Amino acid sequence: MSIHNEAKQEDVAEKVLLAGDPLRAQYIAKNYLKNAVCYNRVRNMLGYTGTYDGKKISVQGTGMGMPSMSIYAYELINFYKANSLIRIGTCGSFQADVKVKNIILAMGASTDSAMNRPIFQGADFSNIADYYLLRKAEEYCRKKGLPHAIGNVLTSDHFYTEENPVEYYKKWIEYGIKAVEMETAALYSLGARYEVDTLSILTVSDNLVTGEHASPEDRETAFDNMMNLALETI
Repeated sequence: MSIHNEAKQEDVAEKVLLAGDPLRAQYIAKNYLKNAVCYNRVRNMLGYTGTYDGKKISVQGTGMGMPSMSIYAYELINFYKANSLIRIGTCGSFQADVKVKNIILAMGASTDSAMNRPIFQGADFSNIADYYLLRKAEEYCRKKGLPHAIGNVLTSDHFYTEENPVEYYKKWIEYGIKAVEMETAALYSLGARYEVDTLSILTVSDNLVTGEHASPEDRETAFDNMMNLALETI
């Protein structure tokens, strides 16, 4: 048991999927895992463990933003001995050719957050994915013909900006950043610190350059593709 998780250590699998929305964690448990059991209801941040293809898998809600992600990932690693964590979430594309419903495998995660700066005395730390998980995910995408992109994403502290998002993020776009989201850099930092495997698999829900938005039907189809990819990878 930890401060934010009421589970016993044996209740949580070594391999965990991380969903920002706890109701998405619930959906995954009910629709993709067999014999899923809820192990956490603290703060309604739901967590479940079940089996997929005979293997024990957990799925944990993490909330939005780097601080919330850090709390749950830290406790999963240090209190529950999780050794492989994959974030599954949505993002806004920064590139016209990375379209709605495409999958992004985050090879690295830049950030406009200062969260790591105190740790490294003001220097920049490069947040990167585990190569083995990244390679497995790419192989699955190629095998199934899933449209995908691999590259750097931006983990931002801002969901809303006072100016046009394209102008606000102009420099990031010019440097080839694939998309913006809010959690990956924190996950990759913890993975590096505690030597556990981490990967962020993202589905494009909006394109900030073209203005394209996913319909509810598009979101459902894309989510199923992402879930199958994440489960097969982990």
